[in-house]
Amino acid sequence: MMQINEIFYSIQGEGQWMGLPNIFIRTMGCNLRCSYCDTTYAYHEGKPLSITEIIDHISTYDCKKICITGGEPLLQKHLINLIHRLSDLHYEILIETNGSLPIDEYVSHKNIIMSMDVKCPSSTMQTYNHAENMNVLRSSDQIKYIIGDKDDYSYAKQHLHTYHPDCMVFFQPVWKFKPEILAEWILQDHLPVRLGTQLHKLLWGEKRRT
Repeated sequence: MMQINEIFYSIQGEGQWMGLPNIFIRTMGCNLRCSYCDTTYAYHEGKPLSITEIIDHISTYDCKKICITGGEPLLQKHLINLIHRLSDLHYEILIETNGSLPIDEYVSHKNIIMSMDVKCPSSTMQTYNHAENMNVLRSSDQIKYIIGDKDDYSYAKQHLHTYHPDCMVFFQPVWKFKPEILAEWILQDHLPVRLGTQLHKLLWGEKRRT
C-alpha cells in the first residue's frame, strides 16, 4: 500500500513539462518543512491505496504523462513498485523530490525524469540538501532552485558554480516574489538557467486542483 493524498488531472505548471497535461499522483507525508510550502495539506491528509487501485484511478484519464509529487514521494517504500507498473503500461514518469534523500535507485530508469529541488536559505531547509545527488543527475533530469530573495539567488549561483550540473536548471521565484527581479539578476550574471514560473497558479490562483 502507498499513502496517497490525491490523484488528479491538470496542466503541469513547472519545469520542462510546463504547459502539458499531466496526471498528478500526490503522496502523503514530507520530511521537510519549507517556509513557503504550498501543499502543507499533504503532510497528514491521505489514505492507503494499493498499486492496483492507483492504476485503476489513473487509467480513467486519457494521458500518458505522470507526475509523482508530494509531500515527498521518496518516503514511500513501494514507490519503485509503482514505477515498474507504470513503466510496463508505457507511462512517462516525472518524480518531484525535495532533494534531501538519495535518488540513485530512480535515475537507473530510462523513462523517469527526476525533478529535484535544491533548497535555498529562505526555505530554512538548505542543510538537508543531499549533496551526493548532484553527482548522479542525468542530462534528462532537472533541478529547481526556489528563489525568494537575493540571498537565495547568491546561494543558488554559488551552488551552480560548485557542481556544474549537466541537466536542465530552473531558477523559480517563490510565489509573489516578482519574476522580473529574478530575470534581471539572471541576465546581469549571464547565467545559463531557465526562469521558471508556476503556470498553474497563473491560471487558477492558489486554489487546490482536485
